[in-house]
Amino acid sequence: MTWRERLRRVVASQSEFDAGEEKVEAERQGTVPVAQCKARQRVCLSGVIRSVTYSPAGQAPELLAELYDGSGSVDLVWLGRREIPGIVPGCRLKVEGMLCRTAAGQPRPAIYNPSYQILPQRAAS
Repeated sequence: MTWRERLRRVVASQSEFDAGEEKVEAERQGTVPVAQCKARQRVCLSGVIRSVTYSPAGQAPELLAELYDGSGSVDLVWLGRREIPGIVPGCRLKVEGMLCRTAAGQPRPAIYNPSYQILPQRAAS
């Protein structure tokens, strides 16, 4: 490790450090970074769930989760589901599905009803 890399590591913010770790983990899983994905393509992504949003009881069942891989985020939307055991903030997932372009008013692209695999948590460093 060069002195520049050491200095960067010391002054990097926690979010930059976390992003770097997520990018390495996504590479290890053999998935494509979110930042390189294009709409209307079948993609295989991995990352950590940042947030989960549940639909209210009076609305159609829908579970929305934000997946972050260090390069960007994508929304995972399961229609007809109020909850999925194990899909909680902080869990690691590998997902596959068709990436939809960002709709008006939506901050991120989405994958509807993706197939998913819950991955083991990383060991604490």
